[in-house]
Amino acid sequence: MSKNDKVAAGGVAAGLILLIWLPWWAALLIVLGVPAAAYLALDPSQRRRLRRVSRREIGR
Repeated sequence: MSKNDKVAAGGVAAGLILLIWLPWWAALLIVLGVPAAAYLALDPSQRRRLRRVSRREIGR
């Protein structure tokens, strides 16, 4: 298993635990809010670089 596979498996497991433990709306808020907060915490130059890399991978 690669590192990305392990991270994805951990995210799925954490999501399932949150869905069981919390109401569905709270779990959804966490699942959507954490990546959004992480993106907003980046510097503008880091955001541009991230968008450029994402666009390049999409066009592959």
